[in-house]
Amino acid sequence: MWNHSMQLKRRSATPLLVLLPVLALGACQTASLGEVASIQAAQGSSENIASLTSVIDRNPRDAEAYNVRGSAYGRAGEYRQALKDFDQAIAINPQFYQAYANRALIHRYLGDQASAIADYNRSLQINNSYDVAYIGRGDVYRLAGQSRQALQDYERAIQMNTTDPRAYNGRGLLYQTSGQHNFAIEDFATTISLAPDQPNGYNGRGLSYLALGDDENAFADFNVAIKLNGEVAESWANQALVYEKRGDTARASKSFARAAQLDPNYKPAVDGLARTRRTG
Repeated sequence: MWNHSMQLKRRSATPLLVLLPVLALGACQTASLGEVASIQAAQGSSENIASLTSVIDRNPRDAEAYNVRGSAYGRAGEYRQALKDFDQAIAINPQFYQAYANRALIHRYLGDQASAIADYNRSLQINNSYDVAYIGRGDVYRLAGQSRQALQDYERAIQMNTTDPRAYNGRGLLYQTSGQHNFAIEDFATTISLAPDQPNGYNGRGLSYLALGDDENAFADFNVAIKLNGEVAESWANQALVYEKRGDTARASKSFARAAQLDPNYKPAVDGLARTRRTG
C-alpha cells in the first residue's frame, strides 16, 4: 500500500486556517508527496509484476494479490492496468477499503476527480479511521481549490496521529497559500522529518522562507531539494528565484533553463527563463 511507517509526535492543537489573499509565489507546489513514489522502485518492475501475476494465476480469488499488483502497475505508470486490478480486488472483496483508496488515486491520475472522491468516500464509509483516504481526498480538494474541505481532511488525519508526511505537506501548502508562513514552515519541517529523502518538504519550506525574506534558509532548502533529486523542475526554478532576487541574472537564467528542460510545461520555469533572458 501507498503509505509510510515512521512516527513523530505532533502538537495537539492546530491553528485555524484563515483564507487571506496573498501574492502568488514565483513557483508553487502541486505535487503530492509519497503517493506512487512510496512504493519501492522494485515493486513496479516487470519481474515483480510477473511474480504477482503467478500468485493470481494460482489463486484468482486473492483480492490482496490484485491490490498489490495494482499498486505495482501504478508505480510503473500503467494506470489502466492498475485500475483493472483494483476493480477486481473490490469485486472479490467489496469491503476492501485500501483498494478503494488505491483506485481513487488512479482515478485522480487519469483526471477523473469525481470518481476519486467517490472512492475515497467509500473507503471512509468502510473504515472512518483510514488516514490514507482522508489525505488522498484532501489532496483532491486542495488541487480543486476547495481549501476548507481539504483542511478538514488533513486535520482529521493529523488528529489521528498519522505518520504519512502528505498530511503535513498538504496542510503546509494551504497555510502557505493563505500567507500563514510560520505555520507552513512548521508543517514542512514535520514533512521533512517524516520523509527526509524527498524534496517536497524542502521546496515548500524554502518558498515560505523566501516569502518571509529569509533568503539564506530558502536557498539552503532549495539546494538540499536539488541534491536529493536533481530531476525535479520545481527545485531548480525555486533556486533560480533566489538567484534572481539577489540580482544574479546569469545563474537565475541557468537554473530556470534547467527547470524548463526537465519540464517544458512548468510555467514558473518558462516565465522565469523568459524574464531573466530579457534582463540578462
